[in-house]
Amino acid sequence: MIKQFQTIKIMKMTLRNTLRGLGLGLAVVAAASADTADACTRIVYTGNDSLYVVARSLDWKTPIPTNVYVYPRGMEKESSDLPDAIRWTSKYGAVYAVGYDAGVTEGMNECGLVVNGLFCKGTVYTNSENDKFPPMSLAMFPAWILDNCATTAEARDLLENTKFSLGGAKFDGGTTSTLHWEITDESGKSIILEYTDGNMNIYDVDTAVYPCMTNDPTWPSMRAIIDYWEAKGGKNMLPGTVSSPDRCVRGTYFAKHVGKTADADLGATIALSCLNNCCVPYDYTLADLGEPNVSMTQWRSLSNLRDRRYYFNPVVSSGLWYVDLNKVNLSKGAPVLKIDVDKMNLAVGDQNKSLHRAAPFTPAY
Repeated sequence: MIKQFQTIKIMKMTLRNTLRGLGLGLAVVAAASADTADACTRIVYTGNDSLYVVARSLDWKTPIPTNVYVYPRGMEKESSDLPDAIRWTSKYGAVYAVGYDAGVTEGMNECGLVVNGLFCKGTVYTNSENDKFPPMSLAMFPAWILDNCATTAEARDLLENTKFSLGGAKFDGGTTSTLHWEITDESGKSIILEYTDGNMNIYDVDTAVYPCMTNDPTWPSMRAIIDYWEAKGGKNMLPGTVSSPDRCVRGTYFAKHVGKTADADLGATIALSCLNNCCVPYDYTLADLGEPNVSMTQWRSLSNLRDRRYYFNPVVSSGLWYVDLNKVNLSKGAPVLKIDVDKMNLAVGDQNKSLHRAAPFTPAY
């Protein structure tokens, strides 16, 4: 045990010195060596024949009840219940993961565009310049993108050419959702969206080189950490803690060192196996070390962008099931559909039969 702690200490010192040499500063070093995390992980698996599978984990210190909704095209929606809210009519049908039946955490639309939100503790959405713009609730932000955009390029154009002020209701006893997002389309083109001091930053991401994202630090600093470990060589040593940078390094390494397949089922399995290397065990705690709030994986999802399959996998579930958007009526006027996730613990495979008519969820603006 003493040797293990000495090895970890040496690894952290090495990374700290390397980052200093890169001129990233002490703030990044602190983030890179942290032992606690609001832990979420996202991996893009690239297969053959245009197969892309986006795998993500949702990690939090307490369970976040989440259900799966399917919304058709042609629905009128709004960004907030405040004055001057943005209003739109959805161009595309989509499947959403909705936390607390009150806010869209992520989703995939019928064009194969996926949006995933992950925690990023340093996020500040507003400043004196944008806080008077039309309000955009976090509860509807991913849906706004998915409803209006077919590609990553269209999403970037929407974000850069619309004035809005992002914010949201608190949850889980007063927690503020500080998030960053990655957006990927069916061609594999990806961008990462982050906010720093109220300023929007959008980064193009080559998922062949950077297939994984997690939480803090922000993307430019995380990219430098990944590059450091890439040069070191993952087959010799990989960082093994539950911290955000360590998980990102492991996810990057494994996603780039697995076989390619065109088979949808096998591709999902490979993507999930890469993700599992970055998940935090359920009911994991560091309370004995004075760190009781380390996040644990609550659920995982997989978005097959080619075949329009959206998989959902709570960690307490025995099976892996999915919704096939190709088999759902997404035309204007079709009903909103829902899967009650807590009833799906033994479900496996295609579960379109489990979709039932439901009222639209009520956003927690």
